[in-house]
Amino acid sequence: MPMNEKDPVVVVGAGIVGVCCALYLLREGHRVVLVDRGEPGEGTSFGNGSIVTEEAVVPVQSPGIARKVPGMLADPLGPLAIRWSYLPRIAPWLLHFVKASTPERVEEVSISLRHLLKGALAAYDPLLEAAGIQGMIRRSGWLSVYETEAGFRSYQSKLELQRRRGVNFDVLEAEELRQLEPSLAPIFRYGVFYPDVGHTVNNFRFVQELAASFVRLGGEIRRQAVTGFEQGDGRVTAVMTQAGSIACSGVVVAAGAWSKALTAMLGSRPPLDTERGYHLTLPDPGVSPRIPVYSTERGFVCTPLEQGLRIAGTVELGGLDAAPNWKRAEVLYQNASRWFPGLDRRDESRWMGYRPSMPDSVPVISRSPQHRNAVFAFGHGHIGLSLAARTGDLVAALVAGRDPGIDMNPYRVDRF
Repeated sequence: MPMNEKDPVVVVGAGIVGVCCALYLLREGHRVVLVDRGEPGEGTSFGNGSIVTEEAVVPVQSPGIARKVPGMLADPLGPLAIRWSYLPRIAPWLLHFVKASTPERVEEVSISLRHLLKGALAAYDPLLEAAGIQGMIRRSGWLSVYETEAGFRSYQSKLELQRRRGVNFDVLEAEELRQLEPSLAPIFRYGVFYPDVGHTVNNFRFVQELAASFVRLGGEIRRQAVTGFEQGDGRVTAVMTQAGSIACSGVVVAAGAWSKALTAMLGSRPPLDTERGYHLTLPDPGVSPRIPVYSTERGFVCTPLEQGLRIAGTVELGGLDAAPNWKRAEVLYQNASRWFPGLDRRDESRWMGYRPSMPDSVPVISRSPQHRNAVFAFGHGHIGLSLAARTGDLVAALVAGRDPGIDMNPYRVDRF
């Protein structure tokens, strides 16, 4: 990407992915301006499950998922639900989702995810060191639990997929599970412990600290809404905002679920949509799990944070405009209270956010086919926090025209 160094690279989007892209570009010696209509971390990064994992090689879609779509429509409180009102708009995304669920495609996707996830934790190391926040990611591992024999059996194909990708894990029976995490109620038959997993002690503060480090190191943050791009001769020459234009040598679109409209302005139309996720945070829950615990049967995670216990998860396909269904947050509490009887929910806070998701579970990390100085970085779904630093490193390589070290074709914006 030819650079005009008198103008900055503009990164659009100040969530965890955008902030990490900005930091890696700054490390390369570029002038960088980070632009977002909100403060850093106020969007999806505010309320995620706080997990940084290298084991997430299993895509959301799986063989036989098409048979489950009627159930997703019928149960608005299920772990994966579709709002009827949004069905006409989500239908093209669902078609791609089902197409990506064949055994062959799931295998390909898991390989693509593994190439990204390998080294995801290490990619944070230089950013944490520069910010002086090495202690904000605890490499404690995490635990997947199963209440039923049937639930554990149903996950065997996914464990085999993880084995094929070289993921480290240990299968635990009930007594071993209780020894590892004694705070859990004795209702589980099996657990799977993944050691190569960390979690942030405060995911929102984490983004804020990294953004503050970006400014200290010479970056600039502007709180402005992006309205378009000035283009010419196959390049983006400026980013237009409500406050005026910012001349640029290059642009990175990393605006999460809001990237779809921005990308369309640059001539690309990927099938990006959003999985709406919910959380409850209990500031004084009365229990102190040692490590994050999650359930594939019920679709949620409990993570110990400095601000309390975060209960997060589920998938609701309903777009960016519909009001939250807070009954889904209530289901999260009901599920967590089975694990930790007597949970204290006084002063709880609740939240709903938008995971930017591609229908094949593979993010877009790609040069623009139409503009030689534009790069896209969005669609990370459930693993945005996990992959943010790794994405930043890859984006910096794409901007520089350097070999990123892996085949980038699986992450192309125009792969559909």
